Amino acid sequence: MVDSVVIITGASDGIGAELARQWAAKFGSKLALVLAARSQDKLDAVAQQCRNAGAQTLAVRCDVAQEGDCRALIAQTVDQFGRLDVLVNNAGMSAHAQLSEVSDLRWYEELMRINHWGAVWCTHAALPHIIKTRGRIVAVSSLAGLVGVPGRTAYSATKFAMTGFFEALRVELGPKGVSVTIAYPGVVDTQIRYRGFNAQGQSAGKSGLDERGAMPVDVCARLILDGTLAGERDIVMSAKGKIGRWLKLLAPQLVDKLALKAVKKEARPT
Repeated sequence: MVDSVVIITGASDGIGAELARQWAAKFGSKLALVLAARSQDKLDAVAQQCRNAGAQTLAVRCDVAQEGDCRALIAQTVDQFGRLDVLVNNAGMSAHAQLSEVSDLRWYEELMRINHWGAVWCTHAALPHIIKTRGRIVAVSSLAGLVGVPGRTAYSATKFAMTGFFEALRVELGPKGVSVTIAYPGVVDTQIRYRGFNAQGQSAGKSGLDERGAMPVDVCARLILDGTLAGERDIVMSAKGKIGRWLKLLAPQLVDKLALKAVKKEARPT
C-alpha cells in the first residue's frame, strides 16, 4: 500500500525526469509515480530508474497539447492506483523570437496549448481526485512568468497565463485543504531552450539566453520537491529572481534593463 500517488508531466528528461528520480529516491516503495511525456523510449528509461529506487512506476505517453491525452492520463492513474495525491504540471516548451521577426503566429497558439492549456486540462481532470485526498497541485512556471524578457513574448505569455490561473486556483482550493505551489525556475542547465521554437516555429538549436551560471537541474528539482512537500505557495529559486520580483514594483525600468542583460548580445534588439 503506497502513501501517495504522484503524476509528473514532462518527465522524460530535464527537470521532470530529475524530479521523478529524487521523489523515488526519497520515498521508495511508499510512492506510486505516474510519469507522462511524448517520448516513450526516454520515459521508459526514467521509469525504470524510479523502479530501481523502489517506487511503483507507470509510464504514460501523453501529449499535453491534446486535451484527450490529458484527461486519459488522469483516468489511467486513478484506474491503476485508485487515488491521486499530487499533480506536477511540469511539461513545457521554450521559445525565443522577436515579435517583429515572426510572420506566422500559429506556433504562438501551439505554445500556449503546451505550456498553459496542458496544465489547465490536466488540473481540471485531476481536481475531484485531488480534493478528495486534500492533496497538492504544482505548476512549474518560470521567472519569465513574473518578468517579461525581450525575445520571450510567446513564452512569457504562456507562463504569465499559468501564474494567473494557479494563483486564482490556490484561493479557490485553500478552503478545501488543497495546496497549490508555483515554481519559478530561472535559467536551468537543460536542453529546453535549444529545442524551443524560433521565429519560424522550428526547433531553435541554440539558446537565446546567457547560459553562464545556469542552475544545475538536480538543484532545481530538489527545490521544487522540498517546496512541494512543505506546501509552499511560491518557489523563487535565485536571489536575482527574488530581488527582481520586488524591483518590478519599485523600479520597473531597472528590471527592464536587467531583463535585457539576460539575453545573449546577438539576440538583443538593435
